[in-house]
Amino acid sequence: MATKQQFNSFEELLTGSETPILVDFYATWCGPCQMMSGFLDLAKDDLDGTVKIVKIDVDKYPEIASQYSITALPTLVLFKESQPVDKIEGVIRPNQLVDRVRTFL
Repeated sequence: MATKQQFNSFEELLTGSETPILVDFYATWCGPCQMMSGFLDLAKDDLDGTVKIVKIDVDKYPEIASQYSITALPTLVLFKESQPVDKIEGVIRPNQLVDRVRTFL
């Protein structure tokens, strides 16, 4: 499961991490987002701490969603060294997600 964490700004979260960050942009009313949440839990075990998973509710943080051109839900964005390196729109199976993320590690 993604860990809840407080931070002053999204940029601070990105720059303060030595580990790549996979951001799950979601909404509570989005059915596919709920499915993706379960898939992320499964993928997290396989990624074994090599990636930090963060969830961002686009209804609570629309400015962050807009900054990264989030137009579909769910959308996953992988950040490495504070920069977005991959973007996945829609639901993706855990094994496919793990394979895709590992290409950037």
